[in-house]
Amino acid sequence: MSGYLYKKLRNYMWYLRLWALSLLCLFSTSFCFAGHIYDTSVKPADTKTGKYLPLLKAKRVALIINQTSVINDKSLLDILLSHKVNVVKIFVPEHGFRGSADAGAKVENTTDSATGIPVISLYGKHKKPTKEDLADVDVMLYDLQDVGVRFYTYISTLEYCMEACAQEHKKIIVLDRPNPNGFYVDGPVLEKENASFVGLQAIPIVYGMTAGEYAKMLTGERWYANATDIDLEVIRCINYTHGKKYKLPVAPSPNLRTMAAVYAYPSLCLFEGTVVSVGRGTDLPFQQYGCPEFEWAFKYSFTPKSGYGAKTPPYENKECYGELVGVDEEQVLTQIDNRFCIKWLKGAYTAYPDKTKFFTQFFTKLSGTAKLETQLKNGDTEQLIRNTWKPGLEAFQRIRSKYLLYPD
Repeated sequence: MSGYLYKKLRNYMWYLRLWALSLLCLFSTSFCFAGHIYDTSVKPADTKTGKYLPLLKAKRVALIINQTSVINDKSLLDILLSHKVNVVKIFVPEHGFRGSADAGAKVENTTDSATGIPVISLYGKHKKPTKEDLADVDVMLYDLQDVGVRFYTYISTLEYCMEACAQEHKKIIVLDRPNPNGFYVDGPVLEKENASFVGLQAIPIVYGMTAGEYAKMLTGERWYANATDIDLEVIRCINYTHGKKYKLPVAPSPNLRTMAAVYAYPSLCLFEGTVVSVGRGTDLPFQQYGCPEFEWAFKYSFTPKSGYGAKTPPYENKECYGELVGVDEEQVLTQIDNRFCIKWLKGAYTAYPDKTKFFTQFFTKLSGTAKLETQLKNGDTEQLIRNTWKPGLEAFQRIRSKYLLYPD
């Protein structure tokens, strides 16, 4: 049998085993993640139009939105315009208005072709609205679906918008949304010397708060300039608690296409600070990891290709060997077990032949601490590493508890 056919057969058998595992999960409640039930009664705050439309009457409104800002499949922008709200401009975060730009890709200012409203990018060199941007604005309305992870940049955009509104004495309304990873708090807390757009504040990787709760914390702790001057209003979600599972109706970004990816993202994204691919350029980004150098250690493989959300993915057209973390959310949730996992990082570092080249400078920015790289290099056990996070997590939990709008 040729090497090519052998690899294809091997991957087929791998998928067959996972398929069989999924079937077993359907018929065995003891094996499945027993509490994984999406609560369809949970609704984001933008469905409560009666709460915020009166606040926008006779105001010049700027929106902070993207493709996730929908109410029952209809754009928030269209709904506001149908109610004669004076929307003067739209600000958009990383990935752009339609949410299709690659991670880190430059997003240009443009005009919405359907409405003629200016669309201003808050990514790249222009991350914070300027005085000129807000000169013709009375109210900013924020409605973005976050995933509850420190380095997912929508909360950095939120903070910069709040700071701009505080400085220019503009009101900001946050239409709150459920946090799909809001059911746990874990990971290393960022050290302020490592602050960047992928982590502005001393919070853990998974911080267990909605955008509205986070906005309250930013203000209450005075974590941005002129916080005492902010006119902030948070419209709450319907029937949400942190313990409930909420299925995102729209993918929040090009490479978080499934709930399995959303759940695996907190733990797998640190690979973006290494030589290991997270599957960008495949059908399962953030559900797998690997690189060509792992051929000796792993049987599973994938080959990244240029495509949607990954025009030039790492290891384009090269076979990468690694691990499929899960084909669906049940498998991923069982693996992470309500915590930030470092087992995949530890295993990959152990398997990589030239350990001097495994980490990039971006790893410390993502992890928020230089200690984690050192701990992995030293071969520290997972429990030993987790013990070093405990003081920071306990301190954060005390702060977090003051600003929760929903029960844990």
